[in-house]
Amino acid sequence: MITFKQIDHIHICVPLEQLEEARQFYTDVVGLKETDRPNVFKDPGIWYRVGNIELHVGVEPPSRQTIRHTAFEVTDVEAARKHIEAHGLRIIEEPVIEGRIRFAFLDPFDNRMELLQKL
Repeated sequence: MITFKQIDHIHICVPLEQLEEARQFYTDVVGLKETDRPNVFKDPGIWYRVGNIELHVGVEPPSRQTIRHTAFEVTDVEAARKHIEAHGLRIIEEPVIEGRIRFAFLDPFDNRMELLQKL
């Protein structure tokens, strides 16, 4: 049996030629704060602090879209929706789950992101 304490990090990937575009998107549009990435890695990447977890943006060739996603709890999902729409991103409606309001969107690199608010 495994006892989990918390999520440590989430890792997504973008093509190498779009790494700086990813930095701009996750910093300026999503509003995350970049954190230090250990220099033990030979490949490029970016790390962000998101509350008590990290988002790691690595580099690899793109693959087709899947249902894999990252979900972030937010305090005001409607304000988040308006913010995402204001940046021209298409909202993906998610099935209703009791006790949650949620939606998803694709970042410019086809990573699915879900934002949710618990009621």
